[in-house]
Amino acid sequence: MRNFLSHLPRKTLTVTIVGAATLVAATVAIAGNITATATVNGAGSLGLSHGATAAIGTVTIDGTDQSVAYTIPLSITDVRGNGAGWNATITSTSFSDGSGHSLATSASSVSAVAVACVAGGSCTNPTNAVAYALAVPAGATAPTAVKLFDAAANTGMGRFTVTPTINVSIPGNVYAGTYNSTVTVAVVSGP
Repeated sequence: MRNFLSHLPRKTLTVTIVGAATLVAATVAIAGNITATATVNGAGSLGLSHGATAAIGTVTIDGTDQSVAYTIPLSITDVRGNGAGWNATITSTSFSDGSGHSLATSASSVSAVAVACVAGGSCTNPTNAVAYALAVPAGATAPTAVKLFDAAANTGMGRFTVTPTINVSIPGNVYAGTYNSTVTVAVVSGP
């Protein structure tokens, strides 16, 4: 048997499929990080300055025990930039008139300390842990200093005026005269 299709003429059918590809262009934002670096150097110093004298008012002897006060404005600067904290110390010689008369070694005490950031600057206020009234050590030669005021770690950075108020007890039976004491203050690193 003969294939009945074999006698048919052959035709080739070509089918062409035309496809269209659509390209979508998208705008993509690409972000990048930029690191800005500012180097801040500490000045490397902890500083203290103060006036050379502190005047105490005149006392008139009347037979009663009296007390007079004076202040010592201290300028304390911590520009180290390390947050180590600091402390101010105090000691003194006994008040003496130079003629063999002295006030008691316990005559002076700190009743309070005021602190203020110096105008025009930025400060981290000091956190003080010293309690008042604080006896100021005194002797013929100045004994070991005690903490007058301190700034805990991460406080006390910047420039400050630290002003202790020091009371001096004058007994009713004191000799008349001009009494002097050498008060020594210092500032050291660490609270």
